[in-house]
Amino acid sequence: MPDTDARDAADIAARAGGLLVDLRADAAERDLDASTLRAEGDRRSNELICSLLAERHPGDAVLSEESADDRARVDAERVWIVDPLDGTREFAEAGRTDWAVHVALVRDGDPVAAAVGLPARGLVLSSAAPPPLPPAGSHVRLVVSRTRPPALTEPLAAALDAELVPMGSAGAKAMSVLLGDADVYAHAGGQYEWDSAAPVGVALAAGLHASRLDGSPLRYNRPDPYLPDLLICRPELTARVLEVLRELT
Repeated sequence: MPDTDARDAADIAARAGGLLVDLRADAAERDLDASTLRAEGDRRSNELICSLLAERHPGDAVLSEESADDRARVDAERVWIVDPLDGTREFAEAGRTDWAVHVALVRDGDPVAAAVGLPARGLVLSSAAPPPLPPAGSHVRLVVSRTRPPALTEPLAAALDAELVPMGSAGAKAMSVLLGDADVYAHAGGQYEWDSAAPVGVALAAGLHASRLDGSPLRYNRPDPYLPDLLICRPELTARVLEVLRELT
């Protein structure tokens, strides 16, 4: 049942997030450098998520950033698309909260059950029970990559008269729109399906707009998991943002 799938996604994201929080807290005591911490976080979170999916959904396919891609998944009816640790750079920086865990179930190209864990904030946002959208603010806020903002960032911000909100992982940026910390997330620098499947599933369940930058639907579990661009925004801003994007591109 869809609700069961969404609850499983949320529970698995929470359990992986707990593991990562403990690992991060233990890093100083074990004297782990940032590179080792990032690698161990990716590996251990992936192992936990994949083992839980195999236990609970043994007939389903899995596409994970941290596992070899079995192209037979393309023909599977149910495919879990996961990013065990989204935002490894931020995960390894003490005190940062903008990293995430992504777990999504895709059927017929659509994320039908999804959860995004923000472990450092103690949050798991799920398509089963997404929070209500906060009231819109008086000024548009555009969330962007803190290290690699795409070229369209400055002209889009100027056209929307938007304030820039730099942030880490894709999941954290997407959920910042849902949580009311930003209004628009537009990405054009290239991503993969695991970067957005779970955030998009949660965003759509909450009533946000999610699409490609040209307004076309986002489709998942394709043979090539590369996904060039993404737009997530408050519904009342959708027409305006898409119009600006059409002019810019």
